[in-house]
Amino acid sequence: MNKQEAQMLSEEIEMLMTERARLLKVVGAAAVLVANADATKLQPNAVEAAEVLSEMLNELPEETLRDALESVHAEPDEA
Repeated sequence: MNKQEAQMLSEEIEMLMTERARLLKVVGAAAVLVANADATKLQPNAVEAAEVLSEMLNELPEETLRDALESVHAEPDEA
């Protein structure tokens, strides 16, 4: 690999790391929203969306979810 290819690869990795950090913040905020939502006060279509989001969050690896919560300065629920 030549110097130019290495530089391009480095820039791509940096871009992906920045994107990951942004996505972790979105996931963290979504997790906090779902955890604090009161289904009895939401409209039915909002409950359905929250359920789908909750299922997707539960499918994440535990480490990823912890990273996401840390990115928004939220504590994981120790339930």
